[in-house]
Amino acid sequence: MAAYVVRHAKAGDREEWEGDDRLRPLTKSGRQQAEALAERLKDEPIDRLLSSPYVRCLQTIEPLAARRKLPIEPRKDLEEGAGGESVIRLMQSFKGQNLVLCTHGDVSEELLERLVEQGVVARTAARNEKGGTWVLYDENGRVTSAKYLPAP
Repeated sequence: MAAYVVRHAKAGDREEWEGDDRLRPLTKSGRQQAEALAERLKDEPIDRLLSSPYVRCLQTIEPLAARRKLPIEPRKDLEEGAGGESVIRLMQSFKGQNLVLCTHGDVSEELLERLVEQGVVARTAARNEKGGTWVLYDENGRVTSAKYLPAP
C-alpha cells in the first residue's frame, strides 16, 4: 500500500497574516500547485484523503477531492506540531488503504528524519518543499521504500 504525504502548497506569508494562522489560505501559485497535484495523482489508487484541518492543507487537496469524488477527512494528528510519528500511526490505523495525507513542514520534516534514521531515505535525498509529495510504500505496517515527487 502507499501513502502520499503532501506538504501543503504555497500559502501567504505567516508574518504578514494578521488572523488566526489556521485560517491562512493558499496563494495564487499555491492554488495552481493544488490543481497540478490533483492532475498528478488523478490515476493513482487512492482510498482516503486525510488532512490537517488548517485551511491551507484543506485547500491543497480540495481539487483532488473534487476530481476523485472523495471526502476530505480533517485530522488533528496532521496539524502543525503533531510530529512525524503521527503519519506512521495513521498509516498503521488505515492499513491496507492507499492514503493521501496533507500536513505541514514540521511534521513532514520529522517524518523524513525518521526515515533517514531507518535507512529508507538517503539524507541527501530528503527534500521537503511546499507542495512536494513523499510516496511511502509499506509492507506489514512498516515503511520499506519511498520516493519524492517534487512540487508541481
